[in-house]
Amino acid sequence: MSEGLTYRQAGVDIDAGNRAVDLMKRHVRATYRPEVLGDIGGFGGLFALNAGKYKEPVLVSGTDGVGTKLRLAFMMDKHDTIGQDAVAMCVNDILVQGAEPLFFLDYLAVGRLEPEKVATIVSGVAMACRESGCALIGGETAEMAGFYPDGEYDIAGFAVGVADRSRLITGENIRPGDVLIGLPSSGLHSNGFSLVRKICFDVKKLAVDTPVAELGRTLGEELLVPTRLYPRVCLPLFDKFAIGGLVHITGGGFYDNIPRVLPAGCGVTVEAGNWPLPPIFTLLQAWGGVSWPEMFRTFNMGIGMVLVAPEAEADAVRRDLAARGEQSYVIGRVTPGEREVTVKGGAFDE
Repeated sequence: MSEGLTYRQAGVDIDAGNRAVDLMKRHVRATYRPEVLGDIGGFGGLFALNAGKYKEPVLVSGTDGVGTKLRLAFMMDKHDTIGQDAVAMCVNDILVQGAEPLFFLDYLAVGRLEPEKVATIVSGVAMACRESGCALIGGETAEMAGFYPDGEYDIAGFAVGVADRSRLITGENIRPGDVLIGLPSSGLHSNGFSLVRKICFDVKKLAVDTPVAELGRTLGEELLVPTRLYPRVCLPLFDKFAIGGLVHITGGGFYDNIPRVLPAGCGVTVEAGNWPLPPIFTLLQAWGGVSWPEMFRTFNMGIGMVLVAPEAEADAVRRDLAARGEQSYVIGRVTPGEREVTVKGGAFDE
């Protein structure tokens, strides 16, 4: 009697999935905090919250993906950094509310499961979790034959953190006169890549291996620089200073993200000439003929995280950052207004 069809013949290789898990185990275990219970392979990740550390613990959660930046990873066949983007987009978001990241879960969907590639992607996730101080306690690798083309995948992340209710950063204490302190980005991070690809590949007809003198590397190498992780930079500030708000500059740039933390009666003025503009942004603006307002609405423009501090503490915050080797810039101030953002100086005045 002939054998019937198998799951593998339909495009799903269970053995390859098991091998991928084996290859990623050491990366995952390296992220574990003392609160992690159990091991890889359970139906759910176990994390024992140390509630005694907090008077009134509040869990803060966030989820995000990497977006069309993934297309660059496919084009370059380079997959060891994209996991950091997935982690950063989540942990940076929950950090904005004053939360310490506790644990992270990832979801990876592929057309055809290649164990070594999956392990490479997850190693990037694990490295970013270690850098952010959170444990990678669970995930899902879904082989979806016929859904994604061979060699392509999608990745999403889910982060959970904790903060005392009384220490949550909500923006409600922001007042006119407060100072905006900008922390540098590592480059484009993970936003605006539909426009980036339009400019670079459709308009300029460049290739990922095109050397760009202003960047000191190829275009593809610049575009794949992973999103910066900010938890270890910002968390020590929360116990020392009255940080009124944080802003993760992602999709929507300055104009859409800063108003999300402003209370009624407050606007901001951003001084665009107060920090060095990384070359990738000036190149994209010139190559695409993009207006400066559109640039500041789409990209982070070299500032990945913004701290809002009382004027009396702003210098001390910057000294604390400098003592830990962190660069920062005074990029503007809170003004009377109704959550509007005004950008001036720098290229705006040229």
